[in-house]
Amino acid sequence: MNPSWRNLSLFALVALGAGFVGAGVNALTGAENSMEGLGTLIWLVGPLAANLGLRAFGGDGWKDFGIGFGGRAAWRSYLGSVLIPLLVTLGVLALAVVTGVVKLGDSPDGAVALLSAVGVTFAGSAVKNIFEEFAWRGYLTPRLEALGVAAPIGWLITGLIWAGWHIPYYLYFLDAEALAQHTTLSPLAVTALAALLLPLQAIVYGELRLQSGSVWPAWLMHNIANAVSLTLFAGGFVSRPAGLGLILSPGTEGVAYGLTLGLIGFGLYRMRIRDLARRQPPAALDRLPADRPV
Repeated sequence: MNPSWRNLSLFALVALGAGFVGAGVNALTGAENSMEGLGTLIWLVGPLAANLGLRAFGGDGWKDFGIGFGGRAAWRSYLGSVLIPLLVTLGVLALAVVTGVVKLGDSPDGAVALLSAVGVTFAGSAVKNIFEEFAWRGYLTPRLEALGVAAPIGWLITGLIWAGWHIPYYLYFLDAEALAQHTTLSPLAVTALAALLLPLQAIVYGELRLQSGSVWPAWLMHNIANAVSLTLFAGGFVSRPAGLGLILSPGTEGVAYGLTLGLIGFGLYRMRIRDLARRQPPAALDRLPADRPV
């Protein structure tokens, strides 16, 4: 087997299995709060540990690790990482309110309370998302790109492994009451929805990573998306949609939200390929992968 494909297989095995191993460890140690148990740490750290191990000892190297902040042109990716989740959330929220899918809360402090809560949630997500983003966008995205995997296949692989990694989180680690604050869906339904939506969301996260050459824009967008989505529902600023209303949910589990991110990601992909074609000398254009139009 090609060493790069072998390493990708090993990474996927660790990423998909770490959570179930962690759930078993929590059960054996009798962790009272599953989100604070040793097993939860295994689930969170496992994919990043696999990334570091394969780069250090598996021959993948560090060239495309993405820990730098990108070149001078990366400012566009950082700007996008802030504007995309905010504008998409506001757009879907406006449509949901107009159609009556959700109702706005009546917090006496209004915008001030919302911004404060978003800031607190952002800070709480920042460390956790370092582990996530340096797994998916720090390993899967650049390694699949380096292997010349067609972009749609890469999006699908990354998104499904990302969704699969969440399965133990929904089933074992996340407190049922905390989940109920965010959605009316059962853990199994949330898991199924993640398998549909995360491959779509993986497009825009991956494109921010590849355009900037850095993981940090994807990390920043992940933090903002989580902070806004979680705060809107858990803070009571927006009522929880139920049933078909989830199509217009302004949260990250909303179907319209995920589809919109996918479309934006595809637009970024087309922009990246055009920029790549312009930078290639004429003789090199014929060597561009077949899925990269020029």
